[in-house]
Amino acid sequence: MFNRRLFAAIAIILTALGSSGALAGAQERSIVVASTTSTRDSGLFDHILPLFATKTGIEVRVVAQGTGQALDAGRRGDADVVLVHAREQEEKFVRQGFGVRRFDVMYNDFVLIGPRGDPAGIKGSPDVAAALTSIQSKKAVFVSRGDKSGTHFAELGLWKAAGVDVAAMKEPWYKEIGQGMGAALNTASAMNAYVLSDRATWLAFKNRGELEILVEGDERLFNQYGVMLVNPARHASVKAEPGQRFIDWLISPEGQQAIAEYKIDGQQLFFSNAEQERF
Repeated sequence: MFNRRLFAAIAIILTALGSSGALAGAQERSIVVASTTSTRDSGLFDHILPLFATKTGIEVRVVAQGTGQALDAGRRGDADVVLVHAREQEEKFVRQGFGVRRFDVMYNDFVLIGPRGDPAGIKGSPDVAAALTSIQSKKAVFVSRGDKSGTHFAELGLWKAAGVDVAAMKEPWYKEIGQGMGAALNTASAMNAYVLSDRATWLAFKNRGELEILVEGDERLFNQYGVMLVNPARHASVKAEPGQRFIDWLISPEGQQAIAEYKIDGQQLFFSNAEQERF
């Protein structure tokens, strides 16, 4: 009886140790990627992450937030990889030693969305700065993400190019909501307002109401995405090996093809350009 009880106790202990070891192993084979709401809301990650997991066995958990918040997560060591779209902030992140190296991954563009009635009269304008100036002069309602995201940074840069200081205005036609791209589009749809969006999220967005693309094609609307491994020298918790494997896959021919193949209604949402590494 004693031996049977002893063997049963040993079996329980071994099982528990085995389970904890399996859990630790599973955790080692998973990474956290801090990225933007546009990569999530567009459906891109739903398309590419299963392909990566099947190839490598590494699971990717995405924390989607504005670019500024994603970079802050990297600075705190709360992510292993950061994939965002604000080049100046990304390069600063690397220079300050929070990221190991930056790689171009893909690009698309921003589009200026507005109501079909177009009270600011900007439809078809080739100059996005002129269009924003018209919106400001007509005091047409404009919805800003106001969340320090890559899209928000881009929007502020465009207002600056238009000679409009939106931070100093505090006028009621300019609505800052402090939320992601999907929420901004929903708000603009409800208010029949203008809004700057990345094209990918717009293509995936269903609640358009009276909204449509009014201004596109200006070279200032170019939208580049970059990826960086969080520096393990800063944070020992960073899973450098699986994190770098994810980056290597993204910029490989296989990963680049997976990105390029993602489409909605036959329209390509992101265009691969990893070979154009700039930093």
